[in-house]
Amino acid sequence: MQRQAISVTELNNRIKGLFELDPLLADVCVRGELSNYKMYPSGHHYFSLKDSESSLRCVMFKSSASKLRFQPENGMGVTAYGRVSVYPRDGAYQLYCTALVPEGTGDLQIAFEQLKEKLSEEGLFDPAHKKPLPPFPEKIAIVTSSAGAAIHDMIRILGRRWPMAKVVLLPVRVQGAEAPPEIAGAIRYANEFQLADVLITGRGGGSMEDLWAFNDERVARAIYASEIPVISAVGHEPDVTIADYVADRRASTPSNAAEIVVPDQFEMRESLTSYEIRSRQAVQKGLTRAAQQLEMMRSKRVLADPMVYIDNRRMELDHARDRLGAAADRRLSEKKQRFVKLGAALDAMSPLRVLSRGYSIAASDEGKPIRHVQELHPGDKIKLTFARGCADCTVDHVEENENG
Repeated sequence: MQRQAISVTELNNRIKGLFELDPLLADVCVRGELSNYKMYPSGHHYFSLKDSESSLRCVMFKSSASKLRFQPENGMGVTAYGRVSVYPRDGAYQLYCTALVPEGTGDLQIAFEQLKEKLSEEGLFDPAHKKPLPPFPEKIAIVTSSAGAAIHDMIRILGRRWPMAKVVLLPVRVQGAEAPPEIAGAIRYANEFQLADVLITGRGGGSMEDLWAFNDERVARAIYASEIPVISAVGHEPDVTIADYVADRRASTPSNAAEIVVPDQFEMRESLTSYEIRSRQAVQKGLTRAAQQLEMMRSKRVLADPMVYIDNRRMELDHARDRLGAAADRRLSEKKQRFVKLGAALDAMSPLRVLSRGYSIAASDEGKPIRHVQELHPGDKIKLTFARGCADCTVDHVEENENG
């Protein structure tokens, strides 16, 4: 019996039709681990879901992938939603995924942590980049919803604390898909036209979903690029967004931002009054000290009779001269006494003193003193020097005594 053959395409399409007739496969929910995850320039995402025994090919088209709030990564446990069908060209079935939800932590929290880590590594949270707030801002720009309670609270607090400041509202949506580009655009607009000295961006409280616009990368980069100092005021005290990390200052609430951005006029008045009192007291003390010094100077005799100072200096000069003269006389007397002592000592050692006692000095013709009889020989000519005068002599006889 001969059967009619069909083409591969016909078979694949037949199988595809069977898949699409099954209501379970038309709306399936599959749990597994991401593997071989790839994003193509077309915007489509291709990956596999696997468990300990099997794997499933999956595709997520650009329209669905653009709604992902987190970055899928290999090894991440997820739950995938979609339909199972056959791709006729390859004859293989796959899951056409419409949504991915991370297991355990929600997709918003994962997206938050992933963006936080990315921007932190790029240095957007670096404290060195944060700008100081102006102490007395003249113009304040607020980027928020014009319909929310937050703007009314901020305007009320700013008007009470520092009514001198001009407040500029840049109305934007703070929730939904359109909110991030509007917020980022308003921040860039304020910088381009230098609308303010300081900028506040934020909104009132809500769920993480409600506050998500301030976890958007576009908003974070607009805040980082702002030349105007930015205060982030999102939600309530426990709420923390990416904008809080990037901003130059974080406020716990919009009302707190209004309190941070300007001083309190009443506190300033009290401070100025206190400064005024202390300044007056300091001036009064200075005047009192100056008056006392003036009175002391006025009572000094030198001012009443200027010659007294000169006379006193003259007396001091005379006393100094007398002391110098007395010191010089004492010094001279000491030198004279020392001279006399040295002269007496020198005189006592003088050969002339010896000669005056009856001695004489014998010397050779050359004038060399003769100290020993052995230096003489009969017939030698010698010269004898006495205390008074001298005589030339001839040696007739030389004799040594027993003591040599």
